[in-house]
Amino acid sequence: MKNRATAALAVVAALATLTACNNSDVAPTKSASKPTTNRLTAKSVAKRLAEATGVSTLGNPTDNTASCSNKAVGKTPSQNDCAQLITTNTVSVYEFESSTVSAHWVKTMKGWQQAGRFALGYSARNQADTSNERRAELLSHLTKWVAAEK
Repeated sequence: MKNRATAALAVVAALATLTACNNSDVAPTKSASKPTTNRLTAKSVAKRLAEATGVSTLGNPTDNTASCSNKAVGKTPSQNDCAQLITTNTVSVYEFESSTVSAHWVKTMKGWQQAGRFALGYSARNQADTSNERRAELLSHLTKWVAAEK
């Protein structure tokens, strides 16, 4: 249990560091102003991933946006902020403003997967127990939804 808590704290510290950094490799982006009520969010993705895999939830979905967004905690926003983070026992679903920012995070964080402006992470709670097959399945569903959103 102590190892999990230490690992979770390490992830939060890494996220805080990355969020606070103003990485010159990532150009500022403007979010697409697509007025649609069907635009995916991390919260809707977590819910849809549960449904697509035949479960009611992915396990205790929690909004942890404050751990990856300066704006969410009242600080000066960073171009690397997440728009939303939903953490479950199976996967953490990160939503970013652009695929460029998502790619930056995926490149930086070990084991993350990217689907457009979303990233799937497996470093919190019991997520290390999520099998490679389940990870591939989750990414496959999300990739299809992101492509359909465009």
